[in-house]
Amino acid sequence: MTGQTTNKLLFQVQFAFLGKIVLSLPLFGFIFCVIWSLLNHFESSTATHCRVANYLPSISSAIGGYTPQRYVWRICVALHCSPRLMISVAYYNFHTQVHVGQRNSLYQSLAALTSLLHILENLSLVGLSFISSSENHGVHEKLFVTFMVTSLLYMLLSCLLFRWGRTANGITMSVNEKTSYNYKVGLFLFNITSFLIAVYLFIRHNAYCEPGAYTWFALGEYLTVLSNIAFHSTAIWDFRQLSVFFGSNGLEISRTTKST
Repeated sequence: MTGQTTNKLLFQVQFAFLGKIVLSLPLFGFIFCVIWSLLNHFESSTATHCRVANYLPSISSAIGGYTPQRYVWRICVALHCSPRLMISVAYYNFHTQVHVGQRNSLYQSLAALTSLLHILENLSLVGLSFISSSENHGVHEKLFVTFMVTSLLYMLLSCLLFRWGRTANGITMSVNEKTSYNYKVGLFLFNITSFLIAVYLFIRHNAYCEPGAYTWFALGEYLTVLSNIAFHSTAIWDFRQLSVFFGSNGLEISRTTKST
């Protein structure tokens, strides 16, 4: 008689609930840091080299310039990091579970690249969060550029792969899939628009030192961050039928089934 090992369930959570927790961490950290900076470090957090009127702190100033904001932001980013890495792998499996025909090898390669970009976006966010601009401006700036480039490319490829995979071989997207796809496209366009406007306002502020220009730049930054978080929240729709559970054999992801 041979012994058999069973995977004893130790802990289970629906992916949708886990996704909401993961996304709420950077959202809470961002809102806390901005509000706390405005209430307790208004003059110093909004000051610029131009010495003109400004009413909002930049994100770098709000999350890395003062305490306790710096620690709250770093804790939130650190806690949400590991589940984000798991989601990047889940999306690779999500995209590659379909065969799109003759160009399937290209589709598979783009799916792998998209997941890699997701991982790099996450790691660069961790890096720029733990290395503030006041501590090492050069490294912080490079990490920020890496974050934005990988973030925008990830969003673009995610939209492309989602439509390609969900409509391959004449298949029609379901209502939930259409909702997820439309939100992805809309949030990507909103994100890149707000980012480009923020870049323009930053350049204009440095060139002309106009009162209020830096405030609008900071607002553009805020909208870029919020739309990025919202884009990643579409994973809740995509994986709503999955559960994550820890058992005696380790971590597993399975499709949620209703008990009869």
